[in-house]
Amino acid sequence: MSAIDGLPPLRDVIERHGMAAKKALGQNFLLDLNLTGKVARAAGDLSGATVIEVGPGPGGLTRALLMHNAAKVIAIERDDRCLPALAEIAGAYPGRLEVVAGDALATDYAALASGLEDVRIVANLPYNIGTELLVKWLTVLAWPPFWRSMTLMFQREVAERVVAKAGDDAYGRLGVLAGWRSEARIAFDISPQAFWPPPKVTSSVVHIVPRPSPLPADLKKLERVTLAAFGQRRKMLRQSLKGIGGEALLAKAGIDGTRRAETLSVEEFVRLADGLG
Repeated sequence: MSAIDGLPPLRDVIERHGMAAKKALGQNFLLDLNLTGKVARAAGDLSGATVIEVGPGPGGLTRALLMHNAAKVIAIERDDRCLPALAEIAGAYPGRLEVVAGDALATDYAALASGLEDVRIVANLPYNIGTELLVKWLTVLAWPPFWRSMTLMFQREVAERVVAKAGDDAYGRLGVLAGWRSEARIAFDISPQAFWPPPKVTSSVVHIVPRPSPLPADLKKLERVTLAAFGQRRKMLRQSLKGIGGEALLAKAGIDGTRRAETLSVEEFVRLADGLG
């Protein structure tokens, strides 16, 4: 893919800096700058926004975010091989790219966003930590959260779990958590051939916005209920929830014990969590 921003093509950048993708870091680089631009556009109007990006790699999405008028990009990268390439991008966009060398899972995102009004998270997430990061961002204590929206790339299977609703085959603990605190939709898919190296699965871009006033619930209790319910998802709730209250808990929440976990709405799971001692 030829460059469209005056910087070298990404394949040249990867070769020059010896940045062969590392499986241990979950790296699959998106090289098509038209597609990275599509991801950036899916995040909405970025004018005046600060974008937090995780795992920029050679900087394809970073460049797209800057080209699409993000006021600033904070890119978090743990692979030291990528830092010189990101420094070149910073030089081409003076004052608009801050590179944080470190572990995305250990990063204090609220601190990064402190004092900023419009923060978006946009990332081609490393496959091996994508779900963990999403849960981290969905379960921040302060709500509304520090982020105005998240536009994230996952494996298609994970994306389906994020956006799943009651009755969907993919509905489970992640769908309950995401549905409780946010509204999520799949924006579009990206074929394996768009990446280097090509993964074995299709990827999907998911756009997530926080619910301004999610139903009040204790996170730990909600997690306890969903773990029990979906841990034995083929069983009736009166059986799968037996260890945490069973019939009495279901009666308190007004839920028929012959139902199964995948039929319960987020609101019903919240009622079950509220009934826990």
